[in-house]
Amino acid sequence: MIRAFIPQQANSITRTAGWLLCHQRSRLVLSVCAAAMFAFGSTAAQITIDTRKGGPVAVPQGQEGQVDRQYSQITPTHVELPPLPMDTKTRLGLIRLLEAEQGFAMRPFPRGHKGLTLVANGKLQPAGDDYLNMVINNGTSAKPGDRVVITDLKVDHGKIVFQLNGGPDAKHRFLRHIEIGGDPNYTQPVVQDMKDPEGARLTLDFGKSVPALTGAQVKALLAPLISFDVKTPIQAFTDTLPTALKDAILNHQVLVGMSTDMVVFAKGAPRSKSREMEGQMPFEEWIYGTPPEEVDFVRINGNRVIRVEIAKVGESPEIFTKDEVSGMMRTNGAPVITAENRVKIVKEGDVQRDPEKEAPAPPPTLRQPGEQLPSEQQSTNVPAGQRDRDKMRPVQMPKPKPQAQPGDNPDTVPDAQPDSTTQPAPASGTSQKN
Repeated sequence: MIRAFIPQQANSITRTAGWLLCHQRSRLVLSVCAAAMFAFGSTAAQITIDTRKGGPVAVPQGQEGQVDRQYSQITPTHVELPPLPMDTKTRLGLIRLLEAEQGFAMRPFPRGHKGLTLVANGKLQPAGDDYLNMVINNGTSAKPGDRVVITDLKVDHGKIVFQLNGGPDAKHRFLRHIEIGGDPNYTQPVVQDMKDPEGARLTLDFGKSVPALTGAQVKALLAPLISFDVKTPIQAFTDTLPTALKDAILNHQVLVGMSTDMVVFAKGAPRSKSREMEGQMPFEEWIYGTPPEEVDFVRINGNRVIRVEIAKVGESPEIFTKDEVSGMMRTNGAPVITAENRVKIVKEGDVQRDPEKEAPAPPPTLRQPGEQLPSEQQSTNVPAGQRDRDKMRPVQMPKPKPQAQPGDNPDTVPDAQPDSTTQPAPASGTSQKN
């Protein structure tokens, strides 16, 4: 961000120059915005340099290869490419045919200047963990099943670059970092429209040169990422899913592990919703149907279905809690989060224990594990049977002490103290010892 503050008495600005030096090295992007130079009588300027670093890593260490299927490597296409290179006439015809063409996204399209690169009849770059990290760090421009529009395309150096939904770059992106004003506290940006772009970029790489392609051939090469067939939104979304999951959605069936988008495509909007708590886990209950018809209770936690209950009149309700979708959507076929380990039961207060099956709870203590009291350490040499008998002996209560009587000798009565109020007067002819 560059802010140039121009005092009120400045008469003219003769020259503005700038600036951008971008250096990228192993996920560390350092954007340095150099100063804009102004020549006038008395000038005050302030420069702010922004730095940007790579975003967080979405895939934890040790879980590589367990990403969603929509981020996995594609199956290469087999489209026969013409041997002749593309000429001006073919290029203009291709632009006229494909510009403003609409299709459906088959994979998530990330934002960002780099975008996705698809090798003609080859693989997708990036794919897998790097693809997921790009989506997490840069954001999503289009989800699978969303409609995308080719707003611009360019043919350059063996590549065809497609700008989808306006592209990821903002117009006047350099001028967006400059603000000019007469007061340091009140400046105006040079570009008033500061809305961030929401588009994506897709590059189709042919190597050395682009052949003389037709519009149908380009659409066939882009088929793993964009479908240009005429479809309904439900068909476009389900075509991105595994066959078993696609059939369940088209048959209006809800499975445990589905996302909220899948539930909406399968059953539509719910008749009613309710938010409740089970222990410390919040969930949302979606209700479909009204009696005497079948009523479905779909329990959702976060963005996933964790429980499905189907109630029919005159029959016992059917409850499903086993995750059936996560295994289909993972590349290794193993669910990472299932309904069994998602639910955590927390017991609070007094716990009811079954004496026939559960041992009594140990009493509370402040001892460290294995710590013994001094008395227990001294009795370690005593046999265990004798220690048990000593512990089981009856309690011996102390005998009551006799009360002191007048005239009693204190030596004969243990711990007896003469009462000063009842002490007799000394006999005549005798003296009291002090």
